[in-house]
Amino acid sequence: MGSDLHQTAYHYRADFKMERAARNKKRSRAKRRKESLFGKPFDGGKRMDHGGPQQQQQHPMEQQQPAYHPQHPAMMRLYEIQKEVASLGPQVCTFSGLQNDRDYKRLERELTRLLLDVDQVDTEGKPELQGARKRAAQEVEGLLRYLEENATHPSRLAIEQLSYEARQLVDERVVAPQRAGGVTEINDELVDALQQLVLRLTQVKTEGRVPLRKARYRALTRLCAVQDVIEGRTQQQTLSLPLSGDTHEAVNCINQVMVKVSVARSQLVALLMGLSGRDSCAHLSRILTEMQVELDALDVSGNAVIRNYRKQVVEEINGLLKHLDLEGEGDDTRRYDLAQNNSIREIEGVRAHISHLREGVLRHCVMGDLSFRPKAELQGLLTQLDQVDTAKNPCIREARRRAVVEVQAVITFLDLREALAHRQPGPNEHPSHRAVWQVLGSLSELQAQVLGFDGKRVDKSYMILEELLTKQLLALDAVDPQGDETTKVARKQAVKFAQNILNYLDMKTDEWEY
Repeated sequence: MGSDLHQTAYHYRADFKMERAARNKKRSRAKRRKESLFGKPFDGGKRMDHGGPQQQQQHPMEQQQPAYHPQHPAMMRLYEIQKEVASLGPQVCTFSGLQNDRDYKRLERELTRLLLDVDQVDTEGKPELQGARKRAAQEVEGLLRYLEENATHPSRLAIEQLSYEARQLVDERVVAPQRAGGVTEINDELVDALQQLVLRLTQVKTEGRVPLRKARYRALTRLCAVQDVIEGRTQQQTLSLPLSGDTHEAVNCINQVMVKVSVARSQLVALLMGLSGRDSCAHLSRILTEMQVELDALDVSGNAVIRNYRKQVVEEINGLLKHLDLEGEGDDTRRYDLAQNNSIREIEGVRAHISHLREGVLRHCVMGDLSFRPKAELQGLLTQLDQVDTAKNPCIREARRRAVVEVQAVITFLDLREALAHRQPGPNEHPSHRAVWQVLGSLSELQAQVLGFDGKRVDKSYMILEELLTKQLLALDAVDPQGDETTKVARKQAVKFAQNILNYLDMKTDEWEY
């Protein structure tokens, strides 16, 4: 009988273990179902930006709630809403427009509708269903919040303001005169103004947000394209074209095409800056292609001058056509997310090398050792930076420019230290000239501090450096050359040197990003 009891107990324990394993397996499936349904509240676009899921801890109370079968009507409805949210999420996380854009209103309308649909789900008072509905609402609300934050972000508004200034400039100086039948005057002042706007755009902070990076990149590409077209026009103005119609019968036709190309250039600029309500890129592309066909049909054999003339006009048309593919330019994240860009990596490698050399130079200067002069290495870094392919990307160009400034700062520091060390003033040296050299000595000491500075503009050390550099500028301004030409030249160079140090200090602390 004891044997029977022992056997019965053994079977009971085995059945209990199997039942417990089945319950655990069921709980595991229920947990996976629960976590898959809005188990990860919206994280500000990080998950969608980078493709990596974020870990989300489960609430202790939720672990005690029984799982509901996915066929429950409320769960099925939440799953349907989840699919719609999943389709809208990537659109929200890459939307780079403003609140008055049509796509913004569409996304806002769709998300608001989904939020209402979530609110209408009947949870029957069950805590587990209420938790799932709450997570669904949080996901939709997070998308709505992210959409609004990016569209109203101060950096996004700054990008729009700079784009508006660019449109005003181009409309006043390029588009309006052409429409009025006049001649557009392209000069260095216009080119410099556009370059200044490009530089200000590259300095807009994006905080790593994809929509802001995308908006900045789209604005930059269009403004740089306008720059390209205008600079091409400047080059064309220096050519001795068009040729006289008496030279060849085909010349009249080429001259007429030249007039059309001039009109097309202004139309392209208007398109790029959003100043053309009627024309489209496709329409202008068709017109330019027809011009090419017309030129190809001309018989200019046996006349090298006419052949070269036609070639130049064709090249001008090709130069305009290459800017007509900007419609989807900002859709490829690889274009505006430069963290993995090979050129940026190359520039960062150079900057790391610069930092190493700069530390070595400052360390030897503290010890009074002037023998460490890695000028050959620094010149090699300048050559390396000059060979970096920017692909006409303004952000890469700015990154390269800043790296060049870093190299030049170390080179000028070494040159001044050497000049001060080998300076041997004569007994007849002009007092004003001696005063300039005294200021240069002070500037050299300050430049060493600027090279080693690693802080922000709110730091007290930054304010002290800025104040001391400003005092040196005032000291130079107080130097009276008394008609001595050598002193005039030296003071002018010293002022430029001091201003370069100030600019370098500003560059180090402006928190610029790619």
